[in-house]
Amino acid sequence: MQDYTKLMMKRAAELKKAIRVAERNIKNYPKGRLRISQSGNQVRYYHVLPGQDRSGTYIKRDRLDVINQLAQKDYTERFIRSARKELSRLEQCMGLLSNGDADLVYQTLGDRRKAFVEPYILPDEVYAERWKKEEFKTNTYMPETKKYETRQGEMVRSKSEAILADILFELGIPYHYEQALMLNNHMVRYPDFTLLKVKSRELIYLEHFGLLDDENYREGCLKKLDEYMNNGIYLGKNLLITYESEWCSLDIGGTRRMLKDIFGQDQ
Repeated sequence: MQDYTKLMMKRAAELKKAIRVAERNIKNYPKGRLRISQSGNQVRYYHVLPGQDRSGTYIKRDRLDVINQLAQKDYTERFIRSARKELSRLEQCMGLLSNGDADLVYQTLGDRRKAFVEPYILPDEVYAERWKKEEFKTNTYMPETKKYETRQGEMVRSKSEAILADILFELGIPYHYEQALMLNNHMVRYPDFTLLKVKSRELIYLEHFGLLDDENYREGCLKKLDEYMNNGIYLGKNLLITYESEWCSLDIGGTRRMLKDIFGQDQ
């Protein structure tokens, strides 16, 4: 419920700002309104002034500036009326929602009482914590190559993976390392990182391609991307990649910005 309130507050702020700009602009437009007449393919524009002939005065084609201003004025007046109504409705809704939030009932319980209670609506932070603690099947291939410890406490196979894991930890993004993923053909793959987008309860996979100098490795990466795509896992949607080679190191700053942009609302 708090998420809905935040969205409404954001929309209300956007409306207030737009209304201020529109009210300021409306003072600069000429008096009267624009009338448009069409006969066949012929379109004519007229300037209708208050208290005068409702047909208006014909606007010549070389006075497009007057047509633009009158059209913008008409839109601005309509926008202000509609925006004020929407803003009023939003403020009423926010007032009603502020009187109670069912999600908060669980959060106000003491820790001892929480231990015996199963919430009807699971708060985001509780969902994330439970997800992190879930047991999962992981990759048992060559465990001796997992030599690098992360801040979360697991062992990973490369320095770059350790850096990525620590960025995720730093940004508060829940993740599992090398969690088994069953594909449609019943093949099991182990994405480097399975990430949880808490607000939407969505899983996003992060693969690090660390040996792009090697031709066979590159081919394997491309095949993996195709395999993911055939299973509804699309690059830029629910699949992220990082990469490096001998001549191109891991972009740590860019990776951190990417993750913050994608998961920012979860923080």
